[in-house]
Amino acid sequence: MRIGELSRRTGVPVPTIKYYVREGLLPGGELTSRNQADYGDAHEHRLRLIRALLDVGGLRIAAIRDVLAAVDDPGRSVHSVLGAASDLLVQRLPTGDGHADDDGVLAAARRQVEELIARRGWLIYKDCPGNEALAAALAALQRVGLGEFTAVLDDYAEAAERVARADLDFVATRGVLDELVESVIVGTVMGDAMFAALRNLAQIDRSTRQYGGGTG
Repeated sequence: MRIGELSRRTGVPVPTIKYYVREGLLPGGELTSRNQADYGDAHEHRLRLIRALLDVGGLRIAAIRDVLAAVDDPGRSVHSVLGAASDLLVQRLPTGDGHADDDGVLAAARRQVEELIARRGWLIYKDCPGNEALAAALAALQRVGLGEFTAVLDDYAEAAERVARADLDFVATRGVLDELVESVIVGTVMGDAMFAALRNLAQIDRSTRQYGGGTG
């Protein structure tokens, strides 16, 4: 197909498609003449993936480039590639970097994270981005006077284990490595949005049952 058809199929403007090609996010089409190129189903699939990561995942172009590099790397183990891809997504979360921490709140939160990991028996490498993201969240709760929220931390961890199990069980149904990685990437990004919506619905239901009131 020509680039115009690719644009019509995906809803992505032609100049944007050309920008993605220049930035190395999307492979160029197969040249049929000096000014014409053909694009295939793989281009359409990759373009939809880029837009999903950008529009739904909120990732920047540089992060998307790194994610796609992980998808396309044939020389790494499945575990390594999946870990690298998911880490890139977690790195979009806020951390405690640059925050005034004279009271040691962040240091205490980091200890809580270490204790949680040990308590749950999780196999986590030392510099996992999720460690710092969780510590930053716990520190923020402490700073706004909600430090007692950590009392339900294990409940959250248990729910996260169930979601992670569902994620990886789904990934296992995929075939080749690029499909595995794309499933983790899209599943993590879309799953975050889906889980946030489900949590909102469940909270409304729980509040209605616990405190009364209508559903309108």
